[in-house]
Amino acid sequence: MKNRYSLPERRWFLGLVIVGLIGAALIIATVTRNSDSSLPCSFSFGIRTRTRMDEDYNPTSIQLRAILHYATSRVVPQQSVSEIKISLDVLKSLGRPSKFLVFGLGHDSLMWASFNPGGTTLFLEEDPKWVQTILKDAPSLRAHTVRYRTQLREANALLSSYRSEPACSPSKAYLRGNEACKLALQNLPDEVYETEWDMIMIDAPKGYFAEAPGRMAAVFSAAVMARNRKGSGVTHVFLHDVDRKVEKVYAEEFLCKKNLVKGVGRLWHFEIPPSSNNATNGDRFC
Repeated sequence: MKNRYSLPERRWFLGLVIVGLIGAALIIATVTRNSDSSLPCSFSFGIRTRTRMDEDYNPTSIQLRAILHYATSRVVPQQSVSEIKISLDVLKSLGRPSKFLVFGLGHDSLMWASFNPGGTTLFLEEDPKWVQTILKDAPSLRAHTVRYRTQLREANALLSSYRSEPACSPSKAYLRGNEACKLALQNLPDEVYETEWDMIMIDAPKGYFAEAPGRMAAVFSAAVMARNRKGSGVTHVFLHDVDRKVEKVYAEEFLCKKNLVKGVGRLWHFEIPPSSNNATNGDRFC
């Protein structure tokens, strides 16, 4: 991948990574300290022992690996510093280890995982060989291979026809096993369906040539996951490359301009409430 950053920008990026990692570590330390202090003294020895054992697997280790990796690598994440900061600020604002689903596995994956110490960060990638390449250098990352049923050249047809398929309708849409709705990612690992994600980043799959999967199904499925949320609060959805037509059109169709809270560069940030708080207009998501 061509390096889009000059030396000063690389220094800014490394600084951002370090600040983010320190902030995340402080959050984890605060949560741990508060939870320990709330327990009876009779349990203190067990808690201290468990904490020491956990330090061997402490997410701080992935933070240190991330700093070392980006400080010594010529390759940096594709998102700009200002784009990355949007997601980092949301992670920090949540104030706890979060559940973060990322469409795409690449040079920024170690960074995303290190920003969320103690949380669940899961990557979905369409290319099995690329998964092996990335995990070879960062084996602690958690990733699954995804098979897409769409191609970018179908984007217009899928957008104009999905309303005629009941399994795609806003009131009935679901993902697991949904063969009827081609936009639904129906064959993901159970973990994806059973987790209520706090944040979803869409920076994949490929969407720059006709035979590529395109991000139509990723956008639709992220919208369904967010709308089907049972817990309180919103789901933060980030979509990259909104300068491209398909990403922009599908975002406006399924993620909804009314849910757009911020946009920087080629990244849009949406806050999507559960469907119980999100009235729809008939067969439309927005």
